Amino acid sequence: MTVPPWWRGAVIYEIYPRSFVDSNGDGVGDLPGILQRLDYVAGLGVDAIWIAPFFRSPMADFGYDVADYRAVDPLFGAMADFDRLLARAHELGLKVMIDQVLSHTSIEHEWFRESRQSRDNPKADWYVWADPKPDGTPPNNWLSIFGGVAWRWEPRRRQYYLHNFLSSQPDLNFHQPALRRAVLDNVRFWLDKGVDGLRLDAVNFCYHDLQLRDNPPKPAGERRTRGFSPENPYAYQYHRYDNTQPENLQFLAELRALLDQYPHTASLAEISSEDSIATTAEYTAGGRLHMGYSFELLSEEYSARHIRAVVEGFEAKLLEGWPCWAFSNHDVRRVVTRWGGQNPSRHLANQLIALLCSLRGSVCLYQGEELGLSEASVPFESLRDPYGIAFWPNFPGRDGCRTPMPWNGSEHAGFSSVRPWLPAPAEHRALNVEAQLTDRYSVLNNTRAFLHWRKRHPALRWGDIKFIDVPEPLLAFTRCSGDSRLFAAFNLSPEPRQADVELPSGARQIDSVGILAGELRGARLTLPGHGVVFAQVPS
Repeated sequence: MTVPPWWRGAVIYEIYPRSFVDSNGDGVGDLPGILQRLDYVAGLGVDAIWIAPFFRSPMADFGYDVADYRAVDPLFGAMADFDRLLARAHELGLKVMIDQVLSHTSIEHEWFRESRQSRDNPKADWYVWADPKPDGTPPNNWLSIFGGVAWRWEPRRRQYYLHNFLSSQPDLNFHQPALRRAVLDNVRFWLDKGVDGLRLDAVNFCYHDLQLRDNPPKPAGERRTRGFSPENPYAYQYHRYDNTQPENLQFLAELRALLDQYPHTASLAEISSEDSIATTAEYTAGGRLHMGYSFELLSEEYSARHIRAVVEGFEAKLLEGWPCWAFSNHDVRRVVTRWGGQNPSRHLANQLIALLCSLRGSVCLYQGEELGLSEASVPFESLRDPYGIAFWPNFPGRDGCRTPMPWNGSEHAGFSSVRPWLPAPAEHRALNVEAQLTDRYSVLNNTRAFLHWRKRHPALRWGDIKFIDVPEPLLAFTRCSGDSRLFAAFNLSPEPRQADVELPSGARQIDSVGILAGELRGARLTLPGHGVVFAQVPS
C-alpha cells in the first residue's frame, strides 16, 4: 500500500508563541522558548507543529497584522532562532507549519505606507481603495469582523480603505497582478528556508467584489456568530461580496503550483464563509489546497447530532479534498468550557481528545488542550485583545484561551520569571505539566498514550468513516482502511448510557489506552459518563 503523505491524518500541535514559553524574562513567549520545549511536544506523539505569527508587527492583533513578512519580530527573537527551531524540530521528526496572513497587512507595512500617500504611486492599487459616496459616507455597507464599518478614511488620498478586521489591518487588492506576485515571493522565502507547510489565515478574504455591491441583510433567525460576540452586527449580513469571491480560485491554484515546487509541503486553510463546507470543498478540489478547516466544530453547539451532521456534510462535499478538525484554537473559548461548562471533568477532556483524533481527517490540537485547560476568566483591567475590550462586558474576547502555558505550579506557571503578558490563572497552574507528568491518570498522560496508540491504527489515521445509528447523546462510527477496521463509540453525556448496535459478529473490544472505557458485549454497548469504546471489527 502506498504510504499517504505526512499531512494526511497528521496531528498538528498549534503553538501560540506569546503564551508558550518566555525565555528572556520579558513576560512574552518567544522562539527560543519554543525550542526549549520541543522535546515535550515531540513526546506527545504529534506529527507537526503550527506556529502562529512571529513576524515583525506592531502587535495590534498580536502578529496577525504583519509589517514585514520576511522578518522575525524582535519580541520573539531573531531569524537565527527560527532556523535553530526548524532544525531541531526536524531532528525530532516534527514537521513545521507557519501561519501566512495573506489577505491583509499592518498599516505599518511599507506597501501600505507607500500606497496611502497618493493615487498615482507604484503601489497605489495594492490595497482596496474606494471613493466616498456623494454625502461622504463609506462606499457600501460592508462590516468589519471586529465590529463596525469596514472602511477607514485616509485624508492623504481622500478615499476609504477596506479593513475586514481591525482598522489597522488594511486589505490587500488581489486583483492587482504585481501584488499577487509579491505575496507569492514572500511565501517562497519561507519555503526556501525549509518549512513543511503553511496555515493560511482567513484565506477566503483575499478578494473583494470589484463592483463594491452591498451585502444583503440576513434575517434574525439565520444569524450565526461562529464563536464571535452575539452583539456583533457582522452577523446581520450575508457576506456575498466582501469575501469568498470566485477569483480566489485562480490565486489558490497559483499558490498550489508554488507549493508543488517544494515536495512534501502542505497547505491548511482556515475558512469561514456563508457555507464553509462548500467553500472548503471548492478550495481543496482540483489540485488547489491540501486541507481546510472551518468553525463548525469550534462552535457552541455540542451534541452527537451536530457532530455527525457536520462530519457527514464534509464527507458528502469534500470528494477530492481532505478535512482538518479542531475543537479549540487561539480564537475561541477552550472546548472543555464551551462544551462542558465551568467545572468540566478530566473524563470529558480525555474523551474529546479521543473523539477529535478519531474523525476522518487531520487534527489541530491547541496548546494546553492536552492538559484539559478550561477557558480562563481574565479581568477587564488585564484584557489585551482589542476585540474583547470593544465588546466588554457582554463578550470577553479571546484572551481567555491565550493565557500562558502552565509548566509548573509557581506564581507565573513556569512560563516566565516575571509577570506574564496575560495572567496565569490558579486553576491552570493546578493542571501544570510538571504535576501531570507524575500522575498516571492525568489528561496529559492519557493524551500521550492515546496519540501513540493512534499511530498503530491505520484506520484512525487514513480510513473512511461511516456513522452508525445510536440514540443521542451517543455517537458511533466505523473507520476502515484496507484490512484495518475499527468501531468507535462515545457517550457525550456525564451520565451512563446503554444502547444496542448493529455490528458484524466477531467484533472484539480493544484497549484504547488512557480513556475511560465502556463495554461492548455482543450487540450491547454500555458506556459510563464521557466513556469511550473501541472495537476491532472483522472485515
